[in-house]
Order: sequence, then structure tokens, then C-alpha cells
Amino acid sequence: MGPAAMRLCCAILLSAGVLLSQKARGQDYYLLGWSEVGMHSFDKDFSKIALFPPSNTIRAQLVIHDPGQFLPRIVTAGYTVEYSIPGNSYSAGKTNFWTYATQLFGLAQTLPDNVGLSGKGLSGVLDTSGTFFEARGIPLTPYHDTNLVSEKPYQLVRLVAKVAGSSTILATTDVVIPVSNEIGCVQSGCHSSDQAILNAHESMSGFNKAGPVLCASCHASNALGTTGTTSAGPFSLRIHNRHKSRAGTATAIETCYKCHPGPKTQQLRDVMRNSTSNPMVCQNCHGTMTDIVNSITAGRQPWIQEPTCGSASCHGAAFAEQPGKLFRQSTGHGGLYCSTCHGSPHAVQPTSQPNDNLQNTRLQGFPGVLRKCRLCHGLDLIGVPGPHGVLATSASEEPAFGPKAFALEQNYPNPFNPSSTIQYSIPYACDVQLSIFDLEGREIARLVDGGMPSGMHSIVWNAGDAASGVYFARLQAAGSVATRKLILVH
Repeated sequence: MGPAAMRLCCAILLSAGVLLSQKARGQDYYLLGWSEVGMHSFDKDFSKIALFPPSNTIRAQLVIHDPGQFLPRIVTAGYTVEYSIPGNSYSAGKTNFWTYATQLFGLAQTLPDNVGLSGKGLSGVLDTSGTFFEARGIPLTPYHDTNLVSEKPYQLVRLVAKVAGSSTILATTDVVIPVSNEIGCVQSGCHSSDQAILNAHESMSGFNKAGPVLCASCHASNALGTTGTTSAGPFSLRIHNRHKSRAGTATAIETCYKCHPGPKTQQLRDVMRNSTSNPMVCQNCHGTMTDIVNSITAGRQPWIQEPTCGSASCHGAAFAEQPGKLFRQSTGHGGLYCSTCHGSPHAVQPTSQPNDNLQNTRLQGFPGVLRKCRLCHGLDLIGVPGPHGVLATSASEEPAFGPKAFALEQNYPNPFNPSSTIQYSIPYACDVQLSIFDLEGREIARLVDGGMPSGMHSIVWNAGDAASGVYFARLQAAGSVATRKLILVH
């Protein structure tokens, strides 16, 4: 291979961004990350009313498989996990939160720009907590540094596991850090202004009509940890009771998307929502707004007591959370959190968002629940009961529908003049880039750039007046990268 071709291969490897599962000291390391709640939303404008601050929480577990050992280990001591958000290095200026944070949250001193209420920034080190690593309160906005107009609710956070006190990288992963500001009484089209909402509270003694006002300062919110006042009542109770007769069809998902992100964000994006036989909506688990009001009135604690997978009306006892805990708080098989294998709440895999599926696809070769025994145990456990008592039936456990693999076929004809057909397949709907590079590693054509459905696809490259010689087609999709050599002969 010549120097130019070697440079191209190196560029391809560097741009692949594949998850590292490296061997160190003869051990395999797997880093598994997830978002605690599957979606965080905050206000576009904090000058009058504030529902939630910018505050995202990411967790991770580091798993070691020792050679010759059947049982893997989950470790924290002696290791660190760093985080950063590619393309999103600052938040102050993308939101006016820092202008009003001190007043809204009664802070003793001014909150530094780009630092959240928990003290975390947009990059740093996850804290250690028991068997997992965690960064709480990351103040992320849905805007990339280079685009302050188009919202990106499903960005990626890069996690890097290292030996503590060293630069030795053991494993990396990229997982969704979901965020949306598609929330609020005005942007939903229901209220004329935030000021009008404040004016509606004018009968309340001592109420600050000028703003800014944190709703949770009066209305108790378990999500923010505020107790509020008894007369105001819990925020969830008041908001659902106020709107239970005003939001259109009670069982339509559009009803919930008026306040919960939202028509554009579509935070309920998981496998249950995308089922072809029985697509679910929010009300299937949470009930209507009237149901929510009645349950809180009867004593349910919002955010703390929510629908569970193990209920008799859902998956049953074999898939139950730990007693007294929610899905996002529960651990199961070998001490792994439910979310490590299944994904976050509202984002149970596979989802309609390609980035949600990225981690598991890189690990096991296909999207969906993480279920390849070999990853953690080093061998395929055919016929052995696994998580929830389910038996592994094959070594691959690949889905039985659609194309089973990511592939870039050899172009035809090859050599060619001046056009050739390139075929590729992707196992699920995802973002695809198909480019042509010359021997110097320069991209000379972008043939595909955007979302594509699963299946086999083909496209024709017309080389036009490009010089005769060797070119490379590079396909990047589904967490993988492939290349093919093309020969143009005039």
C-alpha cells in the first residue's frame, strides 16, 4: 500500500468513531452509558416563569471480563470516566438561564457561566456512586455551537474510561444526552404570554407578578426536590387538573406533547411507541390527565411513584423492578442497571432515533436490548437462563427481520467509465454518509448524507471529468464504517 492510500486508511479509522472495547492487562473492558430519565426539558426564557433549569444526568457502568473467568466484574474503584459533548462546548448565551439563576434558586453567589446548579459543566469527570459513575446537572442546551437555530434534542455525550491517575484509555462509548426546550405555556400555543400567566396569580398574597418566578417554589416538585406550600399544592396535580378538560382528545399523544417535548422532539420514541401491532402512547402507562389528578389526590407521589414494568397490567413479576424502586433506579442481572441493557425511560431500545441505538449496535452488531452473552461472559450460553429467566437460543441473537448486517458491496462495473453503481445495506433506519475519496484522502463527492430506512440501497456515482485512477467509497452508518476500492478508467 502506497503512502497516499495509507493516509486514507488512517483517516477512515480515525473518523469511524467506533466504540473501543480494548484489552488491557489481558482483560476486556466494556463501558455502558445511559441518560437517567430519557429526556430533560427546560424553559426557553427564564425572565418570567421557570419550570426546569438546564440539568441533564448521565450514568455509566464499567464492566471487566477477566480471561478464563465466567463472571464479569462491575468496577469503580481505581477508574475514572470522563465526559464531553462533541460540538457543544458552551451554554451561556444559548439560554438566559444564568441571568436569572441566582434569583430563581436563591443562590448565595452568582452561578458561573456554563456551570449547572450541581457544579458540573459541559465536560469533566463523572462522580463515583456505588457501582456506577454519574454526572448530575449537566447544563446542556439543544443547540450545537455552530447552529443556534436548529434544535438538536438527541446529541451524543462521549464517555471515556481510564485507569485513575493515568492517560490509559480502557474503553469509550457515545450515548444520547437528550435535551429539549420545547416546553412552556406560550410556545405550546395555549397562552398569549408568560406575563399573562403571572397575572392570573394576582389574587395570591405577596405573589411576585413581575417575575422571574420558579413554579416549584410554591408548587411542590419531587423532580426538583422542593416542598412548596400546602395551599398551592403539588405542581403535577395543579397543572394536570387545570388542563384536564382543555387539551383535546384525552388519549391522543398530541395532548401530552402540548407540555412534554413535544411535536418536534417526540420524546416517547421507544420500541413500545414504534410497535407495528400495538403502538403505545403516554396514556397507556400514565393514564389520562384525570387519572393522574385522581392518583395524586389519593396519595401517589409524582416522580417518585410512577408506572412500573413489573405491574400485572404490564410485563409481570418476571420483569419487575426492585421493590420500592422505579425502572431508572433498579439493578438486575449481575448488578447491571436496567438501563444499561434496555435503554433509558421513554427510550427503550430500539428507538426511532439512530443515536439511541448506537451503543448497543457497536457492541453486539445490531440495535435493541443488549443480549449477547459473549460480551460479558466470554462465551455463548445457549439454553442457559439469562436475565428475567429468558433462554438464549442462538449465539448471535440477531433480529429475524430486515437485513441482518451493515454492508457495502463492491461497485459495478469496476473498472468503470464514467459511472458505476454502489450498493449498501443497513440493518435499521439511521443516518448514512456515503462519500468518495481520492488517494490523497480528499473527499471529492458526498453521495448520501442523511437518514435512510433499513434495507438494501443503491446509488450511481457519475465520475464526470474526474481523473483516471483509484478512488475509495466510504460508507458510515449504524455505528460502522466500510470502504471499497473503485477504479476509474477513461
